[in-house]
Amino acid sequence: MPNMNDELHHSGWNTCSSCYGDKTKMRNKLILPCLISSRVYVVDVGTDQRAPRIHKIVEPNEVFWKCGLANLHTSHCLGCGEIMISSLGDPSGNGKGGFVLLDGETFEVKGNWEVEGDAASFGYDFWYQPRHNVMISTEWGTPKVLAQGFRIEDVLSGHYGHSLNIWDWTTHKRVQTIDLGEDGKIPLEIRFLHNPDADQGLVGCALSSSIFRFYKKKEGKWAAEKVIQVPSKKVEGWALPDMPGLITDILISLDDRFLYFSNWLHGDIRQYDITDIRNPKLVGQVFLGGSILKGGPVKVLEDKELKCQPDPVILKGKTIPGSPQMIQLSLDGKRLYVTTSLFSAWDKQFYPSMIKEGSVMMQVDVDTDKGGLKVNPNFLVDFGKEPEGPSLAHEVRYPGGDCSSDIWI
Repeated sequence: MPNMNDELHHSGWNTCSSCYGDKTKMRNKLILPCLISSRVYVVDVGTDQRAPRIHKIVEPNEVFWKCGLANLHTSHCLGCGEIMISSLGDPSGNGKGGFVLLDGETFEVKGNWEVEGDAASFGYDFWYQPRHNVMISTEWGTPKVLAQGFRIEDVLSGHYGHSLNIWDWTTHKRVQTIDLGEDGKIPLEIRFLHNPDADQGLVGCALSSSIFRFYKKKEGKWAAEKVIQVPSKKVEGWALPDMPGLITDILISLDDRFLYFSNWLHGDIRQYDITDIRNPKLVGQVFLGGSILKGGPVKVLEDKELKCQPDPVILKGKTIPGSPQMIQLSLDGKRLYVTTSLFSAWDKQFYPSMIKEGSVMMQVDVDTDKGGLKVNPNFLVDFGKEPEGPSLAHEVRYPGGDCSSDIWI
């Protein structure tokens, strides 16, 4: 990118399965919103996949003046051809969960998706399902606070979210807020089941290290219930006496059979059978780093799950710094790619060695029959060796689509 300090974070496509039936639509532009600068890069990956080129840059002032939003995060294309991007804040760094609309052909800023004055207190991720006339968004925190690193005092003073915001897909109005309470602090990634008739899905709550199922009730209102809880570990040699797992990314397989998520502090990725979505069953787990490794500064005093601290991970002669964070699953469900950077300010705080060495990408091989996860010993991308590096890699996209790139309508 031609600018510094953008903080490329999540990404999306110019078109996806929601634009079905239009033969002129091609998945050839990658939409890259920036979490810090509030720019949007539109990258041409269709002309030459091995030599991506910048097609257009939407400058922050366009977003500020036309939408009153900043700190851009999730990008989804819409069935009408437009592109919608969620925000975390306003131009002053305060929390504001709104949505920017881009023209799907010119990529010009068109304005806000939400009704004026209806933005949520916080923003982060979102997923829509027109068959149920709904869009649901999640909450991270106040941008100017996030940039200073994580402090538990900021949670107590109300700078982090704990709610799901329910939107009417037709009127663009916020119609309901579901407070997840103490067990649902910092709800981040949200996924409906892929089946467009499904009226339920899952959301990962980072600080509470829990997974909530959200669903539509018979009378039409939405509700949520906790279905997974990752227990904290009692430790010494760390910032707090109790270390949460910190669920930072979740995925649902394309067949809606398995849930995957990462615990960025504990260092593991988990696979759950969600055939009975109200009673998920753990069927796979692999440790790929984290803060409780043997020989590290943290000693685990009490662990409700493990009998001993996990070993460091060595791939192709390199001891892996950091911890599994973003995950992306192939369409057939057999290859799970994993990167280790969360957010530069938090990387620096929790995994300073990753700032010096750069992050990595690993491949986890998935057993899609009985369940099971195993790291591929022959695959490693070391972003510390980038010419302009060391680099901190975040989200992964498959050129032909993956398990979070498309919404079926």
